[in-house]
Amino acid sequence: MSERADRRPLAVFDIDNTLADTDHRQHFLERRPRDWDGFFGAAPADPPLARGVALAVERAADSEIVYLTGRPERCRADTEEWLTRHGLPEGRVWMRGNQDRRPARTTKLEVLRRIARGREVRVLVDDDELVCQAARAAGFPVVLANWAADAPELKAAQEGEGRT
Repeated sequence: MSERADRRPLAVFDIDNTLADTDHRQHFLERRPRDWDGFFGAAPADPPLARGVALAVERAADSEIVYLTGRPERCRADTEEWLTRHGLPEGRVWMRGNQDRRPARTTKLEVLRRIARGREVRVLVDDDELVCQAARAAGFPVVLANWAADAPELKAAQEGEGRT
């Protein structure tokens, strides 16, 4: 990594419903019990969200891009391949532990604080309002990604089941 990259501020991006459109796989979460294997298994087919991708590309001009997702670690290969396939900037991908069921606002804020040690976080871009509220309250600049279709089942899962 270059010295320049080490000193650039961080632009932190969520993936689901920020960069990737999960609408086609929401039906897996509408069942009881929720079909998490189906939900995450369909992620490689997510279409990109143009506004999120454009913002990530724009921010890469003056920031180091970092991806902070609630997806479990077992989805790493599919996630990294998706980011590359859709032309997103290179960046470290932080994922939830496979057994971590804490709310997204808890896990993401914990990681955000860790990656911000000694680095400026210029922005966090996330679709989860509770994650954004927690990050803003902790002093991080936030952009609420409100360009995806509303996904109430996903939002309930993020907060109540700690799954994404």
